[in-house]
Amino acid sequence: MTTDDVRLRPVQDDDLELFLAYEHDPEAVRRSRFTPRPREAFLRHWRERVLGNPSGLVRTVVADGEVAGNIVAWWEGERRFTGYWLGRAYWGRGVGSRALALFLREETVRPLFADLSAENTASVRLLEKNGFVPCEDAEHPVDEGFVLLVLRDRAAGAP
Repeated sequence: MTTDDVRLRPVQDDDLELFLAYEHDPEAVRRSRFTPRPREAFLRHWRERVLGNPSGLVRTVVADGEVAGNIVAWWEGERRFTGYWLGRAYWGRGVGSRALALFLREETVRPLFADLSAENTASVRLLEKNGFVPCEDAEHPVDEGFVLLVLRDRAAGAP
């Protein structure tokens, strides 16, 4: 089942409780290989480091009028990264692909990197559908079992 009504909006404080629940979903934890934060640490991280980052771009993903997850971009040194997290109810419905396509209209920095678990094949495919390609990079070593993908400016002749 797919959904046609996907949009992005600024994050509201009420969204954080859903983001926390999505981050603690056992299957999401397994796929992402990410250790979820305890509630207070999660809220502090989001309020101070994510929403408090003036150079970050942070959006809530809304599907069929419901909060489906989030998508963000941030600087790590000289590199711009993106990441997203969707609730399990929104997996496999095209929500992530639509949300990322919308986000990439707003987030125009290229190259744009994504660092994720290679085991999360659905997420790798989602990024590749939106133009990301594998990237080997000694400047940003990736832990074993993770993959670095990059979206480059096609106009510049890069893949």
